[in-house]
Parts: sequence; C-alpha cells; structure tokens
Amino acid sequence: MTHQVHAFEPPERFVAGTVGAPGERTFFLQARGGGRLVSVALEKVQVSLLAEKLEELLSEARRRFGVELPEAPPAVGDNEPLDTPVDEEFRVGTLGLAFDVDTATVVIEAIAAGEADVEVELGGDDDEADEDEDEEPDEDLDRLRVRLTPEATREFIERARRVVNAGRPPCPLCGQPLDPAGHLCPRHNGYHR
Repeated sequence: MTHQVHAFEPPERFVAGTVGAPGERTFFLQARGGGRLVSVALEKVQVSLLAEKLEELLSEARRRFGVELPEAPPAVGDNEPLDTPVDEEFRVGTLGLAFDVDTATVVIEAIAAGEADVEVELGGDDDEADEDEDEEPDEDLDRLRVRLTPEATREFIERARRVVNAGRPPCPLCGQPLDPAGHLCPRHNGYHR
C-alpha cells in the first residue's frame, strides 16, 4: 500500500480550524502552499494538546539552544475561516513534534490513524509488542509534515487555543460542555441542568 507525505516546508498558511456548529464541530489542521491545500481531521483534545506541547517545545528550545522567541503573538493574528474545499485527507492518529536546531524551525508531523493504533489500544499484556509499536509509527501511513518558524508556531498556538475555546461553555459544576438545552450534570445526580 502506498502512502503520501504532504510536506510544507514552510507553508503559506498552517492553521487549526473547525467545521460545524458547537457540539458538532469537526476539527482540522489545514496547510496551504505551492498551489496545494491539505486538510486532516483530528479530535479537539489533540488540537489542545498540540498547542500546549508546542508552547513547551518553544520554551525548551529557548532554554537549551538559546533560540530567540517572539515575546507576544500578534494581537489578532489569522482569524480567517478554513480554506475551501475542506476535504479530509485522513484522520490523525499520532502527532509528532521536533525542533530542528540547524534551521531554528519547529517540525510538526501528523500521522494518519491506522490499524496499529487500534491494536495498541486493544492490545493485551504483551509488553514487547507494545514497545515495538511505540518505537516508530507505521511507515505505510499518510503524513502531513509542516516546518514553521518560532513566530509562525506562536501564531498557530494562539489560533488553536481560540478555536478550542470557541465551543460550548463548560458547566460550572462538572466542566462538561453545556448544550443550549442544558445537560445531565453528574454533580446533580443526573438531574437536568
């Protein structure tokens, strides 16, 4: 089976965005450059963790390698919707991050979910099999690879956080998202809130 590596080094635009109404949103990473447009679907928690881990990666790059980082991201940044058409290339199973010291850039790799991801989640107690699968994701899976400057990374982080926080407000008691009609709150023993 052939696989594709969609490489944007650097992209003209790389953003996190959504399609759909709050509560029914589908999250995407979208890269544009060189006349190509690639959109990959992922979960809200993956977008949130990606922003968090990118922030940690930038801090570590400053601490270990003395990389100069922008202090504050732009006030507004890229607030435009996703480019159309939003055609899902694949669903992301694994996200990888690296800092390239030679070029002072951040490398983000989104790898498609494959059968190996399901086996790891459903696998038994065989530690050796899990270790083999954790070492390197399957080379036969599609990938989106993006190389960003620290400034572009900071802009991506801010937009990703805005996108994640733009959903339904959390319940003040349990933290679960509130639908317009309310929800069954576990802190109220299942009574409608």
